[in-house]
Amino acid sequence: MKRIKQFGVLALTTLLLASCSVHVKSHGNNDVPPGQMKKVTGSKSAKPYAPGQQKKHAKKHKH
Repeated sequence: MKRIKQFGVLALTTLLLASCSVHVKSHGNNDVPPGQMKKVTGSKSAKPYAPGQQKKHAKKHKH
């Protein structure tokens, strides 16, 4: 009985620790300002790297 109780506590502890993970949201350009990303890539415009401009270039899905 003691062994079953120890196994249960171990399983519960493992589940609790496994559920405590940190999720980091990446923007794709590693939080580099649009002008700096433009310089790095050699692009002529910073528009494709600006967060507000991403909606304009998104592909539309046909239903």
